[in-house]
Amino acid sequence: MSTRAPMVIHELGQSWESFRAFPHAGCSPDSTPSLKAVQGFAMNSPQHRSEPTSSSDPMSEPLDPLAPALVRARAFRVARMVVDVAIVAILLTLIWVSMSSAHAARIREIASVQGVRTNQLIGYGLVVGLDGSGDQATQTPYTTQSLQTMLQQLGVTLPAGTQVQPKNVAAVMITAQLPAFAQPGQTLDITVSSLGNAKSLRGGTLLLAPLKGADGQIYAMAQGNVIVGGAGASQGGSRVQINHLSAGRIPAGATVERAVASGLTNGDNVQLELNTSDFTTARETARAINDKLGAGTAQALDGRVIRVRAPQGSDARVAFLAEIENIDVTMGAPSPKVIVNARTGSVVMNQAVSLGPAAVAHGNLSVTINSTPVVSQPAPFGRGETVVAEQADIQVRQQNGALMAVPAAPKLADVVKALNSLGANPQDLIAILQALKAAGSLKAELEVI
Repeated sequence: MSTRAPMVIHELGQSWESFRAFPHAGCSPDSTPSLKAVQGFAMNSPQHRSEPTSSSDPMSEPLDPLAPALVRARAFRVARMVVDVAIVAILLTLIWVSMSSAHAARIREIASVQGVRTNQLIGYGLVVGLDGSGDQATQTPYTTQSLQTMLQQLGVTLPAGTQVQPKNVAAVMITAQLPAFAQPGQTLDITVSSLGNAKSLRGGTLLLAPLKGADGQIYAMAQGNVIVGGAGASQGGSRVQINHLSAGRIPAGATVERAVASGLTNGDNVQLELNTSDFTTARETARAINDKLGAGTAQALDGRVIRVRAPQGSDARVAFLAEIENIDVTMGAPSPKVIVNARTGSVVMNQAVSLGPAAVAHGNLSVTINSTPVVSQPAPFGRGETVVAEQADIQVRQQNGALMAVPAAPKLADVVKALNSLGANPQDLIAILQALKAAGSLKAELEVI
């Protein structure tokens, strides 16, 4: 027994080495081996060779030559099938995840409830405590008038004919947004902007000022220290400035004094307004709500508004809207659009933009004007006068623009590559995009802001 075991292990190892070459010799890895191939493999295996053994040794009994080959071939085929099924399952999972993440969005991200909105507030006030960087009284008389009126309301009467020089005071406009459902006592962030010619609002304090809505009613009161995200200094005609100094913010600088009435609980229906008009998205939104809450609950009125039947009562309606805003909607493909900022030269385009084949010739035209002072002096003992004149040197340079072919670009990456091949700067790219749009090659809406 002890001397036979190493021989059996060695024979099994030789059988495995023969099995590794078996698919190439008798069959393909994807098919079941034929009986003839299995018999040929078994005849060549070490187990088939006869050797003198002892009849009393249990390991000396002859092994079935076909069983190991059939078991190995079947195991090989089953393993291949398991691997193929796993690969297909992984691919289907990745495709489903990519499709769901690329085109699905919650209703709260693409729509809002009609009537639930912010309201703009505006006010006028005075910022005091400036370090000599306030308004100049001769150029901003309303600052002096506002200061005198405020002092009179506080019981301070100025003598007649007093000229106030408010170097440390600046007239400002105050703006804020009153959110939906804001209640008295809630604080708001406000923005303070100089109305006159103040050089800086840094270090100033806004005095108590009312904030009014479009109806003229006071909804909040503002006051606080102005925070300016910049710095500057000037001396002897030289000036250094970092960022903007004539505007700042006051966090929690206003307190709500009046609430805006909300009609959220009025009527039997609520209306959802899409952020962007799109008939496909409106249809899919109504369909998703009906699938979740029952047929007939939602109805798309047009490409922006969806009417939803809602329960009565504030608590039930809030719970109903909370459930609606978390429903996933399959959005339609966005319309191709290119946004151009003519002031800064910025160009932004979405993933749906595509280009058709076109040819573009682009060349730069530059004009350089140099002015050199020339002094003309009269001759000695002459009666002429010295005259200073200017000699202008004007140069016009135009670079030759070769006609370049712009290939069709169905994807955003191809569009970027095609436009970069022209070698144009952002300002020139704006003109090229307008020309491509006029020629019909740019498959997108061009919007200039």
